[in-house]
Amino acid sequence: HCNFEFDLCGWKKDENGDFDWNLRTSSTTKMGTGPATDHTLQEPSGHYIFIKSSFLKLPGQKARISSPVLSRRNKNCKVCGGVILFYYHMYGAHIGSLIVYQRTMAKHEKILLNLTGNQGNFWQRKALILAGDGDEDFQVVFEGIAGKGPKDGIALDDLTFSREC
Repeated sequence: HCNFEFDLCGWKKDENGDFDWNLRTSSTTKMGTGPATDHTLQEPSGHYIFIKSSFLKLPGQKARISSPVLSRRNKNCKVCGGVILFYYHMYGAHIGSLIVYQRTMAKHEKILLNLTGNQGNFWQRKALILAGDGDEDFQVVFEGIAGKGPKDGIALDDLTFSREC
């Protein structure tokens, strides 16, 4: 489980990204560029990870962050199916896309979720079933794609994997 209150909990910048997801709070930013609070504490001082376009980022550029390596060797992960739960906030007129991948150690990526555009000015919960049934280790990758203007921003908070995995 990662609520980003202290660090990135082992999530790392992915080598295939053009720019970074950043740890941030709402209390240090201008209104209209992200959530008013984090999801965990429901306070402006709470932390989450966030991407936002600026003149330094071109539309279509990607920020990618990848999970620690996860294992399916636990039989309960195979039987129950692994799940990742998370909260996202995608609000603004120029929102790009959020894509979630499951990546094998052989670097094969399967899309688990693809959201584009304004999703509303509130935190939304999503649960995704992790694919596969073998013993192959894997990672989950969150990819944020820059939008076409200044009124964009994608935030993530409270990323949790099912205990069996």
